[in-house]
Amino acid sequence: MSDVICLGELLIDFVPTVTGVTLIDAPAFQKAPGGAPANVAVGLSRLGISSAFMGKVGDDAFGHFLANILRDAGVNIQALHFATEARTALAFVSLKADGDREFMFYRHPSADMLFTPEEVDTDLIQQAKLLHFGSISLISSPSREATLHAIDCAQQAGKIISCDPNLRLALWQDEQAAREGMLLALKQAQIVKVSEEELEFLTGTTDPAAVYQQLWHDRMMLLLLTKGTQGCRFMTSHAEGEVPSFPVKAIDTTGAGDAFMAGFLQGIVKNPEILEDPAQLNQLCRFANAAGALTTTQRGAIPALPTRQQVDSFF
Repeated sequence: MSDVICLGELLIDFVPTVTGVTLIDAPAFQKAPGGAPANVAVGLSRLGISSAFMGKVGDDAFGHFLANILRDAGVNIQALHFATEARTALAFVSLKADGDREFMFYRHPSADMLFTPEEVDTDLIQQAKLLHFGSISLISSPSREATLHAIDCAQQAGKIISCDPNLRLALWQDEQAAREGMLLALKQAQIVKVSEEELEFLTGTTDPAAVYQQLWHDRMMLLLLTKGTQGCRFMTSHAEGEVPSFPVKAIDTTGAGDAFMAGFLQGIVKNPEILEDPAQLNQLCRFANAAGALTTTQRGAIPALPTRQQVDSFF
């Protein structure tokens, strides 16, 4: 049994071997496994939480490479499917001097876009405690229908649902479609994480008050607003708090938000009552901030995700 199911995209990130160059100027690229939901699954496993990944890759060298990475990280891959009609998604990621990123995707279509409702492992969802997903799998059919089907199964089974909308404008038809898709994702979840960039995209402002005014809904229990080097803010219906981050020398911010999410969700899986306790939420956010900060000190997403021992030592 897996405590957390992570549903969505699993792909190859090609990251420049040097920082601060454009894709045009990059002399070479390093292959790294990635995809936000897959990153969270590995992050949870490294933090001692049993996790599973649900989605689709190509029946090709990259797809089997990714499957092996997840398996070796301790992630349950029984719900991972292999497509013969499309290849595994690729993303070329340029690293700016400050460690921030620029993406170029190859998905025309990619295997993750072809994940179908029939391939959703409902038994696995029934056995889990939490379903985590992003908005990328809502972009096109049939992965959109598959994602909504999985969410419906989780809701009917009374599972906790978490979401990271993960703004990637280049993948959507236009800004309006991206905004509508991300808002649809948010409306399904009880726990939501957004960055300041995503909050501004969705509401037109970075003012945390916009969360309650425009994003909050009846099922939502918690919204996490990540602020990069400034840490994060947690908001519930009755409390909120600001939690500072940890200073590190950032090399690559890829996967930092996913490490943060894994760091936070591991605490909720262990004790869901934390959602009702501001003091414990503050401490859990500190742990999540540490996990995110550590991830920025190495290149790539999955290779940089920390273990519990590493986070504890960092504290």
